[in-house]
Amino acid sequence: MNLTIIVTLGAIGLVVLIGLASALLFRHVVSTNMVHIVQSRAKTTPYGTGQKSGNVYYKWPSWIPILGVTVIELPVSNFDLSLNGYEAYDKDRVPFMIDVTAFFRINNTAEAAQRVASIQEMREQLELIVKGAVRKVLASDVIDAIMVERSKFGDQFTHEVKDQLIQWGVESVKAMELMDIRDTKGFEVIANIMAKKTSFIAMESRLEVASNHRKAENAEIEAEQAISVRQQESQQVVGERTAQKDKLVGIAQQQAQQEVLEQEKETRERQMAVQRVQQVRAAEISKDEKVVAAEQDKATRVIMADGSLLAQIKEAEGIEKLGEARAAAEKAMQLAPVQANITLAKEIGQNAGYQQYLAMIEAIKAYITVGGEQAKALQKADVKVIANAGQPTEGVKNVMDMFTSKGGTNMAAMIEALAQTPMGAKLLATFIGNNSDNAEATIDTEA
Repeated sequence: MNLTIIVTLGAIGLVVLIGLASALLFRHVVSTNMVHIVQSRAKTTPYGTGQKSGNVYYKWPSWIPILGVTVIELPVSNFDLSLNGYEAYDKDRVPFMIDVTAFFRINNTAEAAQRVASIQEMREQLELIVKGAVRKVLASDVIDAIMVERSKFGDQFTHEVKDQLIQWGVESVKAMELMDIRDTKGFEVIANIMAKKTSFIAMESRLEVASNHRKAENAEIEAEQAISVRQQESQQVVGERTAQKDKLVGIAQQQAQQEVLEQEKETRERQMAVQRVQQVRAAEISKDEKVVAAEQDKATRVIMADGSLLAQIKEAEGIEKLGEARAAAEKAMQLAPVQANITLAKEIGQNAGYQQYLAMIEAIKAYITVGGEQAKALQKADVKVIANAGQPTEGVKNVMDMFTSKGGTNMAAMIEALAQTPMGAKLLATFIGNNSDNAEATIDTEA
């Protein structure tokens, strides 16, 4: 019993798991620029952005009973359709080739899904519709008008296919455009029309140029005549103006001369008056200058006398101060050594360390004096020094000991010890014998 329950639960779980896996596997999300027309057993439903049913559905395979569906995918974005090199005729059966471009969009996906099974099939059917409309419209007019009024024919193409597009759930995004028109292979109709138009334009251009040249020449002649007349009138006016000017100038010159003479007379009188005033002012100025000069000389003499007296007084005071300063300086110079010795004596008497310092200085001076005398004595003595000490300075130090009481005592002890040995006795006898003969003695001292 329990085993049956377990098996039943396992089967149910397996079915649920398979169902969940299938749901995830067949779940489909429609992109923003597409509409999917889903045909189930019961109904047809569009899925996509902006659709009532949303943009998510389960794309069950069509072979699954009840759940299976079929899907038609149609774009809702704009798409173009081009007729390149399409052969057409005008109302006179003149052949030519054209290029036409159209832009469409699907505005009724349900209607479109009933007409076609794919977007490629729709493009093929729309191309047939456009070709029929283009051929019908162009066959109602002549080639000359078609070449000149391209925009008009583009609007006619669009109007012609409008009703048919509704049946396919499609609409035009903009008017169709007649991009190019040219001759069919083996024909030169359009080339001849263009040559005729070109020659006509050239003729009109040449006529217009000739007319413009003629107008320009007439305008130049009229301009020269007007200029000549204006020049004559200008010369006449200039002559009259010149005579009038000369007359006025002569009168003005006479009047100017009279006014100049009158001004000269008045100027001379004013100059004489000015000279008289200048002479009077010069005399007054000279008088004032002499008075001022006399006053300045007087004041200068007084100031110089006062200055000389004050200088003599200052000089006498300076001599007096200089003498006092010199006497004070000489007194200070005489008292300075005495005061220094008194101060030094007080300092020495009260400072034991300083006393030791002075004694050391004096000892060093005496040592230097004695050392110098010893060096002089060694220079005169014929002494050979053999130093066996560790340092040469120690040997020299021992040699110097010969000239001290300590050195003499050590030397006597050495001779006494030498005399106690047979060889030493012979050596001393030899030295003593040589000394009696007044021979030169050489003392080898071993330090």
